[in-house]
Amino acid sequence: MTTHPYISGAGNVEQMIGFLRKNFPPTVTSETVKKFSLAPNNESYVINALQFIGAIDGDGKRSAKAHDVFVLDDKAFPAAFGAMIREAYKDLFDLRGDSAWTLGKSELTAYFRTSDKTSEAIGGRQAALYQVFARLAGYETGSVGSAPKPKATKPKASPAKSTKPNKARSPDITEENIVKKEFETRKDMALTVRIEINLPANGSKETYDNIFKSIRANLIDE
Repeated sequence: MTTHPYISGAGNVEQMIGFLRKNFPPTVTSETVKKFSLAPNNESYVINALQFIGAIDGDGKRSAKAHDVFVLDDKAFPAAFGAMIREAYKDLFDLRGDSAWTLGKSELTAYFRTSDKTSEAIGGRQAALYQVFARLAGYETGSVGSAPKPKATKPKASPAKSTKPNKARSPDITEENIVKKEFETRKDMALTVRIEINLPANGSKETYDNIFKSIRANLIDE
């Protein structure tokens, strides 16, 4: 049987203490915990923790000392609550002194496992609950498992912009210039027409005059 209390989800005990600081009924039982919707199916572990630190007795009745401590304001509460924790965990403080307040979870787990002959899982829960009490007493507890720091990620380098100059489109090949050039080419073209006229051998002068007159009118003057 373990000497020190434990619970899966030590935050439930912290919340319960917060509720009791606002209103501490004369008797606190598992039903009281259930009404606060805390630690479903684990209400008895919350009660055990409160009994261990002397907040309530074996019958769930509020202790006079706890009542006097829990009604204190936020400034005075930590020191008074710390005195309750030091008394409850006397064996730990006899061994480690004031450094017990700031021990890390691994050190606390090792202590509780040795003291209570518990498994690593139970020892870890005992350590987590003790750290909750230490924080409420105003102490910064050691790292809870020392989670690895996230690796710093280097910002991705932007892809280098191509230094090759863009090939500018030659103005000579624009649609406008193509049309213009074609027009100029056509304008410079010369047209030569060769006309062959067979004059009748027995034609009169009037006939010849009419032929040349027609040529001038229809070809040369156009």
